[in-house]
Amino acid sequence: MSARTAAQSHESGVRKWAPLSVLSLALAIIIIDSTLLNVSLSTLIRELHTNLQSLQWVISSYSLMLAALTVTGGRMGDLFGRKRMFMGGALIFAIGSFIASISNSVPVLLIGESIIEGIGAALMMPATASLLVSKYRGHDRAIAFGIWGGVAAAASAIGPILGGFLTTHYSWRWGFRINLFVVALLLVGSMIIEDAQERAGKDIDWIGVLLSAAGLFFVVFGIIESESYGWLRARKPFPLWQPGSISIAPIAVVIGAVILVFFAMWERRLENRGGTPIVSMRLFGNRQFVSGASVIAVLMLAQNGVIFTLPVFLQSVKRLDAFHTGLTLLPMSLMLLIVSPAAAAFTKRIPHKRLVQSGLIVNALAIVILRFTISIDMNLNWLIPGLSLYGIGLGLVLSQINNLTLSAVPVREAGEASGVTNTFRQIGLSLGAAIIGAILISTILVRLDSAVEQSNNITTQSKAQIIGMLRAQAAGLAFGESGIFDKLPPPIRTEMMEQRRLATTAGIQRAFLVGAFFALLGLGVSTLLPLRPRQE
Repeated sequence: MSARTAAQSHESGVRKWAPLSVLSLALAIIIIDSTLLNVSLSTLIRELHTNLQSLQWVISSYSLMLAALTVTGGRMGDLFGRKRMFMGGALIFAIGSFIASISNSVPVLLIGESIIEGIGAALMMPATASLLVSKYRGHDRAIAFGIWGGVAAAASAIGPILGGFLTTHYSWRWGFRINLFVVALLLVGSMIIEDAQERAGKDIDWIGVLLSAAGLFFVVFGIIESESYGWLRARKPFPLWQPGSISIAPIAVVIGAVILVFFAMWERRLENRGGTPIVSMRLFGNRQFVSGASVIAVLMLAQNGVIFTLPVFLQSVKRLDAFHTGLTLLPMSLMLLIVSPAAAAFTKRIPHKRLVQSGLIVNALAIVILRFTISIDMNLNWLIPGLSLYGIGLGLVLSQINNLTLSAVPVREAGEASGVTNTFRQIGLSLGAAIIGAILISTILVRLDSAVEQSNNITTQSKAQIIGMLRAQAAGLAFGESGIFDKLPPPIRTEMMEQRRLATTAGIQRAFLVGAFFALLGLGVSTLLPLRPRQE
């Protein structure tokens, strides 16, 4: 009798936690693909004959696509069935991965990785969180979100190592080919996932989808293209329309902000008329939910200070290949793998809010340590303390921030709330890559302009010509690609290449300080969180 009871208990445990492994695996491939290309930048620049700014568009567009459509994916899960959207999203994700794996140009890579994969991920991602909310309660939910958050954190760290290994020893394309096998596992595994009953009123607010997508596109476009067209005054004319001497970048940001205001007005009007908006404006009256989602967004802004710029430093300044770039980030990966799942066990004694706040403090401290560690002639082992601390901080935050955020809404609205939360996450990632990238390239350009002006080896007549060349090719300066300095005389070329390394290091140091500021901003926002999740 006892053996039968033990068998039933074991079977119950497997049935209880097996869906978590499937949902976590789906989240893992979505996040890994958002970090996969970061360590392969120099290889992609060479093979696709492009520059850093174009690849920045690919990376940012993936996050932008998720930001624009994740809320829609969450709402569609509520309306048509979360499991159904999960499986459909997985299939679309596989199609995008295949196209990205055979791409020979940036536009094809953009279509496959950023657009099609982004659509699939936008259907899958909110379903993973909302299915967890509907299945688990109380301490089980804290454990589930601890593991789920741990997988998210670990995926962010594993992405660079996996991408680096595949790029160095095989091809960066294998990072996308592997997704096809993972999706097959997800489709088989989805059979054990139970789904709640579908909701009535199956309609989608397509006007809201278009307005939110357009608004976010213009904002991100303005920030990224500020590198080429200038922050305020135009460095060069915009091909479609040039408003006098004003740069197109701030105009695009303002247009995006105005569209997003119209989006909010439209959603409120639709809801008041009894329609089904993709985002209920009532959600934004929920202080616990808004503060939690805001912490996630700001955390992603800070994360780009490490995940985006550190690989640039390691490859452009320290001349590491993709695999050794990923290995250098290993201390962060290990701490994430250990701390994030383990943090769930602390929640019985330590309030969830205090874990999140402790993580944000550690994050800010780690980024500051990394900023003062980085130098052109540094020993790479000096990065270990800062990266380890950063992994600990990120693990503490990600283990429980989603639990605190999504527990603020009823289970029946979990899909929509999860979509909004992930939209905040992707806005943070997208704007983070755009802002940090813009700061990096603008700092490099300013430092190189100053170096040219102060150089004793460059004639007065040549200085204006070289400065003009630098500004015209600003997007390629971080890696010095495309033979930017090849036409210069050998002594000047050697001097400019060294100055480029110094300028890139200075730009990354500045980007790290901005990342630390975002982490502290997240700490300020976290004061609005409750001590523990709300229990239904």
